[in-house]
This record gives sequence, C-alpha cells and structure tokens, in this order.
Amino acid sequence: MDNEVTLTRQEQKRLKVLNQVQVGRITGQQAAILLGLSLRQERRLAASYRRRGAAALAHGNRGRPSTRRVPKAVQVKVVSLAGGEFRDFNDQHFTEILAEEYGIRLSRSSVRRIRRGAGLASPRKRRAGRRHQRRERYPQEGMLLQVDGSKHDWLEGRGPQLVLLAAIDDATSKLVYACFREQEDAAGYFLMVREISRTRGLPLALYADRHTIFQSPKEPSLTEQLAGNPARSQFGRLVSDLSIQLIAAHSPQAKGRVERLFGTLQDRLVKALRRANARTLAEANRVLETFLPAFNARFQQPPAHLGLAYLPWPPRTRPEEVFCFKFERVVAEDNTVSFCGHHLAIPLSPRQRGYAGTRVELRHDMDGCLAITYQGKTLAVHEPLERGTPQVEKFTPAVKISLPAKQLTIKPSAVVPSRAPKPANPVSRRPPTMPALDHPWRQSYKPMRVPKGPLR
Repeated sequence: MDNEVTLTRQEQKRLKVLNQVQVGRITGQQAAILLGLSLRQERRLAASYRRRGAAALAHGNRGRPSTRRVPKAVQVKVVSLAGGEFRDFNDQHFTEILAEEYGIRLSRSSVRRIRRGAGLASPRKRRAGRRHQRRERYPQEGMLLQVDGSKHDWLEGRGPQLVLLAAIDDATSKLVYACFREQEDAAGYFLMVREISRTRGLPLALYADRHTIFQSPKEPSLTEQLAGNPARSQFGRLVSDLSIQLIAAHSPQAKGRVERLFGTLQDRLVKALRRANARTLAEANRVLETFLPAFNARFQQPPAHLGLAYLPWPPRTRPEEVFCFKFERVVAEDNTVSFCGHHLAIPLSPRQRGYAGTRVELRHDMDGCLAITYQGKTLAVHEPLERGTPQVEKFTPAVKISLPAKQLTIKPSAVVPSRAPKPANPVSRRPPTMPALDHPWRQSYKPMRVPKGPLR
C-alpha cells in the first residue's frame, strides 16, 4: 500500500522527520519545530503514520475529483460553442455571452482553460504595449469628449464599407454618440454635435485629430489676418460659435481612449452586426441603437466628481443658424451669386432694387437647402436636386437658370414678385422753368470785403 502512494517533496520531508522520531533520534518537540507544526498537530500526524504508514501523509482529497470542477457536459457545451458560432470571440466576450444567453456562468480563466485544452487558440494576437506618459482623466462628465471616425468592413462583406463616427467621454469612457455613415465628412460631425447638444448639452471641449475636417489647410483670409485669427474649417467655425474648445491631438496615442474604443467595437460590434444579419446602413444603425446601452453598462467608469459639466444651449441662438455650412459671396451685376458652378438668382427687393456688389452669406442647411441671407434677412432659398445631408461646397439646385450673353433669364419659379405693377398711364411731371436774366443765380459772384483794423 505504501509503495503505491506518490508523495510530494514536502510530504517526503515529513516522512523523513517522522522516521527520526520513530527511532528515537529526535523528540516530538524538535520534530514539530522542524515541520513548522504545533506539538499537538505533530503528535496527531505521528499517530496516523504509525497506523496507516506513508499514506497518512498524503492529502485526503488526492485522486478525488474537485467538487468545484466544471461538469463534463458544460465543458462539452462550451467547446462546441467556442468552435462554432463564437470561434472568433475573445475569451472575455465569450464568457459574457455564455452568462447572458446560455446561463453558463464561468470565470474568464475557466473559459480560457477549457478553450486552450480543446486546442482553440485566442482569435486575437496580443502584443506588448508601448510605454507612454499616462494622462489623468478629466474629473467630470461632459468636460472633454474624444471624437473620431473609423472606416472598417463593419458588415464583413454583406454590404458596403461604412464609417463609424463616435464620441467617448474622457471622464467615464461612456460612448456618448455613435452613428454609421457612408463616409467621414463634416456633415456627420455637425449632426453629432447637434444630437449631443440636444440630448445632453454642450461639452466644454472636443479632442480630435488634425484631419482637414477639424483643421483648415487653407491660408487665412484677409479678414482673418486683420483679426489675428487662423483659417478655420466649417467645423472649427461651428465649435467657435458654440464656445466649445477644439483640441488637436499630435499623435494617435494622445487620443488613445477613442482609439482603444474602436479596437473594442471592431471586435464586439462586428459580431453584433453579424448576428443581426445587418446588410445596409439603416440596418446597421438600428443594431447600434440596441448595442449602445449594453456596451455602456459594461465599460462605463464612475467619474472622479459627480454631476455633469455640460453647458445649456446659449439663449437667443437658433440651432438652424449655427448647424449649417456658411460661405460669403459678392452679388454679381445680374443679381446672382455663383456657388459650386451654379448661378443662384436673388429676387429683387420691394423697391425693385438689386443687390449687385453686396456681400451676402450663403447658408447650406443640414437638409440640403441653400439660403442666401443679407444682414440677418433671408433673400432666397434654393432647393437641392436631392434632399439629404450636404457636403462642403457641393450643391446642385433643383431649378437652374441660363445666362445668355449680356442678358439674364430667370425662370418664374426662381423669382418672387415684389409688388403690384405700375399704372399704364402715369401722371406727367411739370416741365422745368428757366430762371430770369436778373435772377441771383445768373449774377456773378462778388466776394464780401472785410474792412481792416479793429472792430468798433
């Protein structure tokens, strides 16, 4: 019986000490000190050794299955799911899916051990992270939002490649806004700021990269040079009008929170879109609406300071006057402005006066309409050929006008009647009369002579 027991190194040390006690070379007190036990425990161990031999030194649960062991049926189920539908899910994500959808509550280490035991390697290779200086989070929600776009094969070939625009709060890692679009453009970020301001408020600052959407590559205009301001993009003008600070990152690591967010979304959100069989832009956005609450519940962190730092909407500020693309143009002699290769007519004023030479402002709204304004007054509104979110400096009017040589022909739909026409027979004016020969106007000018000397 003793020969069948395999003892560990610690148990072999105990056996050697107890043998010394048996032959009388050391006392029980000395054995207790050598074994690190109390004298009472040493006497119990020695008595058990005399009755059962070396088997008494082995642990009683050796060779028995653990009561906390994962049942074999559960292991088979986990391996079956891990090798099938969830073969490219990472260990943490797969553990959450097992608990939420299948009621199998295991630790991540147990799931990892079962998958590796079945020969299923991790679907995502990890690399050692680079060391960067850690930046402390902003203390309160709404103080800083990191914004960016990610172009990725979100639909895995089932549909077109889309761009995900997202805004994450720096203090809580909360995904404040996310939306799929066909491309990363200024209109998408305009809609992002408009939705955030409508549902939460205005953040104090936005953290973005140096894309031309945020930083204008053009030289500043003469007006901007005289004012000492740099050239601004349309988005830069928007955040300036709303008093939101725009911070430009100098490296991807500087805005690492939103970069890591896209790494997680390209894993988890892609799986959610696959399971929903999303194939179009609209279907992807519908999946995103149900995905965001669960995602924030899993990854949101508590802020250092409670409360919200979002600011209310500024009074006497109309959203439609802010969330639009603005351009300045000078009205031509034919009372039109040129924009994107098209001549846009301006109706005459009530006094039949044109606006030639006047500097007007063009407002390209988020619905695609283009309004021509002067001193806060709307002069004309041109409908687009196709409704939808606009692009910067891209517009096609629904009603076009032709410009013959030295003549302007405006279609009736492009002109707004100003007032009733003049009567056919106007009252004639009195003919002017000529002054008489002795009229003072006909006399020569004689300057008045002032006498010299002091006045008396």
